[in-house]
Amino acid sequence: MDVVLVTAVIASLFLVIAAAEPLAARLGLPYSAILALLGTFIGGAAIFFLRTDITDALNPVAAAIINFPIRSNVFLYVFLPTLLFQATLGMNLRRMLDDWVPILVLAIVAVVAATLFVGLALSWTSALPLMACFLVGAIVSTTDPSAVVGIFRSIAAPRRLVRIIEGESLLNDAAAIALFGLFMGFVMEGVPNPTPLGALAQFPMLLGGGALAGWLVAQGAIGAMALLERYEKAQLSVSIALPYLAYIGSEQVFGASGVIAVVVSGLTLNLVGPGKIPPTAWANLKDVWDILAHWAGALIFILAALLIPRLLEDTNFRDFLLILVVVVAAIAARAAILSGLLPILRLLRLSPKIERPYRVAILWGGLRGALTLALALAVTESFRVPFEVKRVVGILATGFTLWTLLVQGTTLTWVIKKLGLDKLAPLDQALSNQVVAVALQSVREQVSTTTDTYGLDREIVRSEAKRFGARLDKAVKSAEEGDEILDRDRITLGLIALAGAERDATTARIRERTMSLRLAQKALSDCDQLIEGARSDGRTGYQRAARASARYGAPFRTALFAHNRLGISGPLARMTADRFDLLLAQRQILRDLEGFIDGRIRRIHGRRIADLLRELLSRRLDAVETALEGLRLQYPGYADELERRFIRRTALRLEEGEYDTMYDDGLIGAELFTALKQDLARRRAKAEQRPPLDLSVQRTELVRQFPLFADLEEKDIRPLARALRTRYAAPGDIIIRRDSTARAVWFIASGALEQQVGGQSFRLGRGEMCGQLALLIPRRRRRSEVRAIAPSTLLRLDESRFKRLLKRSEKLREAVRQSAKRRGLDVSEILGEEPEAPKEA
Repeated sequence: MDVVLVTAVIASLFLVIAAAEPLAARLGLPYSAILALLGTFIGGAAIFFLRTDITDALNPVAAAIINFPIRSNVFLYVFLPTLLFQATLGMNLRRMLDDWVPILVLAIVAVVAATLFVGLALSWTSALPLMACFLVGAIVSTTDPSAVVGIFRSIAAPRRLVRIIEGESLLNDAAAIALFGLFMGFVMEGVPNPTPLGALAQFPMLLGGGALAGWLVAQGAIGAMALLERYEKAQLSVSIALPYLAYIGSEQVFGASGVIAVVVSGLTLNLVGPGKIPPTAWANLKDVWDILAHWAGALIFILAALLIPRLLEDTNFRDFLLILVVVVAAIAARAAILSGLLPILRLLRLSPKIERPYRVAILWGGLRGALTLALALAVTESFRVPFEVKRVVGILATGFTLWTLLVQGTTLTWVIKKLGLDKLAPLDQALSNQVVAVALQSVREQVSTTTDTYGLDREIVRSEAKRFGARLDKAVKSAEEGDEILDRDRITLGLIALAGAERDATTARIRERTMSLRLAQKALSDCDQLIEGARSDGRTGYQRAARASARYGAPFRTALFAHNRLGISGPLARMTADRFDLLLAQRQILRDLEGFIDGRIRRIHGRRIADLLRELLSRRLDAVETALEGLRLQYPGYADELERRFIRRTALRLEEGEYDTMYDDGLIGAELFTALKQDLARRRAKAEQRPPLDLSVQRTELVRQFPLFADLEEKDIRPLARALRTRYAAPGDIIIRRDSTARAVWFIASGALEQQVGGQSFRLGRGEMCGQLALLIPRRRRRSEVRAIAPSTLLRLDESRFKRLLKRSEKLREAVRQSAKRRGLDVSEILGEEPEAPKEA
């Protein structure tokens, strides 16, 4: 076909896409249904004009539409990766994991059930071979996210319902395509029939290989995008290539599922991308993908719908009966899973509860779309499939898709409203009344200031103020008369808002480049954990997530082991510097959140809740200060270098803002602006280089500042610093176990320990030591237990070095004597001194 004609047809289809959205809004119908209707109408009109004798003027256009190069591979390799990838970028994977069991059941078990139900029903009512019946079942078993999610979002359906539908629609494509390939092998003539056992054995490879391929390609793309940090358009170009490379690589190289590869690559970018890509570039990337997915979804519906008149051209009454059989069987299969299997899993405590209204909405929301039509088209294109099978498969798949779009799709909004899923929950409604009242009070103050500033007519101001006052009084009355919100719920809502504000502040610092991108992923992940913890378990969940964010994780402990035992210090130095950087940024963000509590949360939830949240925030701030102080003591001077770096980066951001303002106001020209920005970029690159952290030098400085080692000579300090081993202890960690063999002494560089011995408890702080008496007394068994009660940095010294050090340091011997005296022991003989004479009565 002539390229000019193809271009003209595609351009015309974009005009149809532009008209479809306002038309759908005006008619109150789903956007996808309007696209299907318009595509069907265009395809039917083309056939009519091509065959009519009324006029021949439109024959070239009609022929171009009829012969437009639409193949199943176009849908599967061009449009499908775009739709799947964009859907994963906007998903909240952590929230989706809460419902992973029902999502996997709907995505895999429901697909198999639909294939079996439809296949068996058709085998009893049609003349098709059994494998062809199962082929129809596989084709119609997959749901379409673009066809249903837009409907749910347009009426503010519960987010959990949308997440389940999204998760199912993304993952069931792989299962449907796998089953399609299996039964297609049975239907095609001249091809050896596959064995069901062999096909079943390939299924794990399809999923696992696809997931591995998607992850590998995504990691490579993310690494490339991180290297291209200063080139936003280059990053966008890499993201465009990512889903296609994942899809093609998975299928052609691994022989696995391209759909799973695209989904995993998108989820990987969704999780890791915000920490590797600047926030502005990330937002632009998502905007670009939203546009691409909108165009791809619209084109795939219209192009597939153009084929509908041809696929239904030879339909007879018996075919309509078979379409009805497919409809009933598919709905029955879905109902069996939703009302049979999921409740059983709930009783077995293997799945979270899904309420009956949700199940009804999911049942009626199982719309089919472009993938079903694409798979049907693949059957009709195959010369190895018998003609009658091709005809019936095309008719049944097309008819069922039209049923779901034009019947279920157009009534889905009505069903959701009847189920009450479009209404706010009682807690949200009560909170909504208060939010509206608070917002209107703020608006009244701002409007009053505005009218005074601009000197508006007093009569107009008075009349509008009267109308606004009536609305405000009504809002206040609704808030006072509404259902009372329990304090527990207010605390939960306040903590979710507080964690959300912390995430926004973190994102703002990343955008302003006062926080390093390499720390962004950790910081944003911690904020997400705070939000999820508060949402699931309220105050307890929030505090648990806060403690987890401050805890030393397994990678840090591994790096410490490599430093202490293997002499590999690079990972530990990098992670320690990261922790320094992160704690400094977190301290500033937490201090700023106090204003959010006073300015927002107090006005909505009241003084008591605000005071409680401020107390929780104060505890977090104290924990951060304690951890930061411990690092300051261990690495003196390094925190100062990081703070100087923060100030320089802040100054550069403010300087850049001044240049942008001057350029926007026309005070400087483009040439000067470009020169200033280039100079700024050079200075920023230098300012963002973090000073290196030398662990050996810092430990030597720490030994010099340790009170117990103050009388050591310089020649003894460096060997001691090399001999000491560092341990970072979280609150609750056991340092010394009761009845264990004494082998070392612990010096407290920062933090606090609690020692329990003989039914008594002693607290030890910075500059003190523990475990020394067990080394010096003959029995060698520990009689006490020591655990950390705050984030602590400890220095470990083995027995032989401790005893040698004891001979050289009078301060250390005095500390040992005093600790023994508190326990009622005399260690003078052990220290080689005269026993202390008993005091006279």
